Amino acid sequence: MTTDSFSSLPLTPAFLANLDLLGYHKMTTIQEQSLPAVLEGRDLIAQAKTGSGKTAAFGIGILHKLNPAWFATQALVLCPTRELADQVANELRRLARSAGNIKILTLTGGSPMRPQIASLEHGAHIVVGTPGRLRDHLGRNTLDLSKVQTLVLDEADRMTDMGFYDEIAGIVSACPARRQTLLFSATYPDDIRRATASFLVNPLEVTVQAQHDNSQIEQRFYEIGFDQRNGAVAKLLAHFKPVSALAFCNTKVHCRELADELRSQGFSALALYGELEQRERDEILVLFSNRSCSVLVATDVAARGLDISNLEAVINVDVSKDTEVHIHRVGRTGRGGEKGLALSLCAPNEKKWVKLIEEYQKAPVEWHKLDEIEDDEYAVAEPAPMMTLVVMGGKKDKLRPGDLLGALTGDAGLTKEQVGKINVFEFMSYVALDRRVAHQAFERLAKNNPLGGDFGAIKGRNFKMRFIEA
Repeated sequence: MTTDSFSSLPLTPAFLANLDLLGYHKMTTIQEQSLPAVLEGRDLIAQAKTGSGKTAAFGIGILHKLNPAWFATQALVLCPTRELADQVANELRRLARSAGNIKILTLTGGSPMRPQIASLEHGAHIVVGTPGRLRDHLGRNTLDLSKVQTLVLDEADRMTDMGFYDEIAGIVSACPARRQTLLFSATYPDDIRRATASFLVNPLEVTVQAQHDNSQIEQRFYEIGFDQRNGAVAKLLAHFKPVSALAFCNTKVHCRELADELRSQGFSALALYGELEQRERDEILVLFSNRSCSVLVATDVAARGLDISNLEAVINVDVSKDTEVHIHRVGRTGRGGEKGLALSLCAPNEKKWVKLIEEYQKAPVEWHKLDEIEDDEYAVAEPAPMMTLVVMGGKKDKLRPGDLLGALTGDAGLTKEQVGKINVFEFMSYVALDRRVAHQAFERLAKNNPLGGDFGAIKGRNFKMRFIEA
């Protein structure tokens, strides 16, 4: 039996069988180095990048000692953003399939309080939430953390960067002193080490080097002039033609400016930055993740907790002054065995930051000339492959993804392959449709509806519909 096999761990046969079904055939480095100690009940500080398998590392630890028959909040996971909290909760539900009827509740901002309070009254075994919303529930006495056995701080560096330290400290103090604490962080600078020292007791420290497999991710650096950035991004997008690209800028002003310029040249681009309302942020992420938008221009803060599968390219519009942030950005592409592309633009004054990247990865970066990419006067920006249909109905109307798929493959005459990702929120739903047939499908739904116009019939009821474009 190898040490990277899950069967080397003291897990039940049913749990191991479920891991196998989920495709967890052997442990990742972070899982192999941390899980034996986690299962023994030790506190943990784990430094590992996104995509390293950390959710399963703490998820298996939580579920191993959880008692489904005891209806109390036995585990709490803190995440920096709503998106990451949703992803973590979904992964925990998958891992918990073999362990009986385990209730996992997500408590994040941007959602109404009342339904969350009602759910808490019915009890939950595991709570996954963001610091601000958890603090609100504690203030209202609607959340009881006195029975928590396992506390997880996921992306601790991001939460402290975002100014959540006081909230985290308050939440930690509401948990029992005798508990297991697992802290996961992509970076672990001294200030965070000092700030979190009182949360942990004799923790095991595990560091998985944030290096990328060069066979999976091709990194290319381009030297540019100070005023060439936006034009260089457009040139790279037109040349490499990624279906899905994440472009990092250092400021929100530059994000908006670059997204506007790309759209004026025919690219499907949106900007993601702090201070957006939650509804706007949700909509932008839906359009990007369902491939109705090809380019997402974001700041590092706005992209925290964002996990997009099959991201073909990352463009560093500005070189980051923090080497680990650069590595973190690059690691968002080339996941799950797919090939990735990381393109970095560098002005003369940024070369000192590139030298730090070379020292960190113990290898020189690969320089390319931008003028090697020939200008093709006939090259045009290709539209995103999908369009998003917004249906003005959601969970409150008892709509489910299957209902929307049924209407589109029935009345609208689409095949399953022509319908992409379906996101159902509280009050509205978003459906990605193959751009080539989207308008035709809309007309068919409206034609079969007595109200006509921009109404469509779904599940025997009439819902207002519209398309949104990036």
